[in-house]
Amino acid sequence: GRALVISTGADTEIGRIADSLHATQQEPTPLQKELARVGRFLGRSVIAIALVMGLTLLWLNRADHSMSQFVAILMFSVSLAVAAVPEGLTAINTIILSLGMARMAKRNVIVRKLNSVETLGSTTVICSDKTGTLTRNEMTVQRVVTANQVYEVSGSGYRPEGGLHRSGHSATHNVALDDHPALPGIARAALLCNDAALHESDGSWVLTGDPTEGALLTLALKAGLDAPAEHARLPRTDAIPFESAHRFMATLHHEHTGQALVFVKGAPECVLDMCHAQHDRHHPAAPLDTDYWRRAANDCAARALRVLAIAVKTVPAQQQTLQFSDMQGGFTLLGLLGSMDPPRPEAMAAVAECHAAGIRVKMITGDHGETARAIGAQLGIGLGKPALTGAEIELLDDAALRHVVTDVDVFARASPEHKLRLVQALQANGEVVAMTGDGVNDAPALKRADVGVAMGKNGTEAAKDAAAMVLADDNFATLGHAVREGRGIYDNVRKFILFMLPTNGGESLIVFSAIAFGLVLPLTPAQVLWINLVTSSTLGVALAFEPTEGDVMRRRPRNPRQSLLSGLFVWRVVMVSVLMACAALGLFLWELGHGSSLETARTMAVSTVVLAEMFYLYNSRHVLHSVLSREGLLGNPKIPATIALCAVLQLAFVYTPWLQAVFGSTNLSAAEWLRVVLAGASVFAIAELEKAIQRWRLGRAAPAA
Repeated sequence: GRALVISTGADTEIGRIADSLHATQQEPTPLQKELARVGRFLGRSVIAIALVMGLTLLWLNRADHSMSQFVAILMFSVSLAVAAVPEGLTAINTIILSLGMARMAKRNVIVRKLNSVETLGSTTVICSDKTGTLTRNEMTVQRVVTANQVYEVSGSGYRPEGGLHRSGHSATHNVALDDHPALPGIARAALLCNDAALHESDGSWVLTGDPTEGALLTLALKAGLDAPAEHARLPRTDAIPFESAHRFMATLHHEHTGQALVFVKGAPECVLDMCHAQHDRHHPAAPLDTDYWRRAANDCAARALRVLAIAVKTVPAQQQTLQFSDMQGGFTLLGLLGSMDPPRPEAMAAVAECHAAGIRVKMITGDHGETARAIGAQLGIGLGKPALTGAEIELLDDAALRHVVTDVDVFARASPEHKLRLVQALQANGEVVAMTGDGVNDAPALKRADVGVAMGKNGTEAAKDAAAMVLADDNFATLGHAVREGRGIYDNVRKFILFMLPTNGGESLIVFSAIAFGLVLPLTPAQVLWINLVTSSTLGVALAFEPTEGDVMRRRPRNPRQSLLSGLFVWRVVMVSVLMACAALGLFLWELGHGSSLETARTMAVSTVVLAEMFYLYNSRHVLHSVLSREGLLGNPKIPATIALCAVLQLAFVYTPWLQAVFGSTNLSAAEWLRVVLAGASVFAIAELEKAIQRWRLGRAAPAA
């Protein structure tokens, strides 16, 4: 053989894709943006509070200028800052994402980039390939159209069982190919203009090659052709492989008698332009009836069939090579083949679930527009809407595409380059986009998407490397499960923040109130650190194991611009912080007023904060729903386990001599513990009452909305 090098390195097609990947920037995930925003807000607030507290203490103790007094105030300000900052947020966020990643792996979703787990739950649009993802990837020829007759094909999959019968007749009455002269030529062309191979293994038929070519090969075997004999009689001499740019494949064959034939299969609109004649019952080269074939192709497409045209041309026996110039005309059209890759039933259910969750599903395929629209209708995608073709996309500038892409859900005759433009247009409209792909050319679009999803079975390594996650089974339903898991993960991050901020805020408010009213400090710096580092972090870990709530896929997607600290969250944080501060500070003052020692009162204040956190942990399981149910109390077994661990630590704080020496704690009696429990339980009761009021308000507002 002889090779001709036309380009190297960055000038090759692979090099162009590599440059595109390098130029494509990955946007931060919605959670990353929001946590950064919350972190900046909390950091500034904490610094301001610590400065105010420190300066206030210096002013109140202005008569004492000793270094020890200054160091004590500095240490207290630092410990207060530590108490106010939810330092466990980053760790718990990572734990929540990691647990979600493990759960996704059990559902055939392999996560390559941790933050994409949450981003998938924020997705507003899913752009999905059709073949193999929404469908079974088992093409079957179901209709054969000749110039005189329409035939239906029985059997499904790649098992060569079934036959051809006239449309409208019983499937049990297969036609004899000898009585229908057009059929043997179609079957022979389907067999020879083909690079696929079928073989039987353990009772099932396995395809090697393209699914569409596998369907044509199966048709030829159903028609009774002997594949080895046909290849021996008409060996292939040359070929033009299929490319999306020209949308056809052609092969050159020579009979041993000297005759040379060119078979071509491809998109009807392309093959029809090559033909001047058609094979019918009365004449093997009758004039081409273009209108008939176009109507037949549209009819097949409207039935959700992928249409291929088959044609043949006789060339001089001495011709040994095949050029594009040989495809300019002179072909005789043999017929049309309508194939279907049936939709996955589970994908249809997943699409419906995504729609119920407010997620738009857009299908991108290389099929004919009518075929794509019909298959989309079967899946519940783009009902009553036209499909947009790749040629039409190329006529639109970026601004026009941004306007159109919102209203179109089915894209036909689309190339990988079109995918990248669609992702960019959707993102420019503020959408959070998940994009599926499998080819090398899909890599830029997968990298650009908020969540790139590669196919594990049929995907290339380049696509997998650019994607954030991989579907091990290439199934859209698996992607639907991943969206559900992603939403649950975001919920758990919110629940942890809703738990952590009030507990930290309550500690700060206790100290602030004592300073503001000139009271003795209820908590020492060491005790503040004990509450914050030992108990709060221990309890918060349980929320990482929260199961996904049942209604998560009936909610609308969250607005990517919506802050984690919504109005409800800010109110809840302030309310619970005040409740904890009132419970601990009130009990502290009550104990001092009834003659208890300062050590005992402080020990009870610390224990009240810890018990209030234990009770509030249950409140945090649901933002609005009540936890006064079997599911609310027992739905997460990690919560009682962490509460038990926290209780052991707190008992050690109260009763262990060496911890008493470090933290200034002391033993508590049963009566004192009862008052602590009642103070902590009051936080739980009032928080549940507030949630009931919020549900009542939302219930009243719903009809008006």
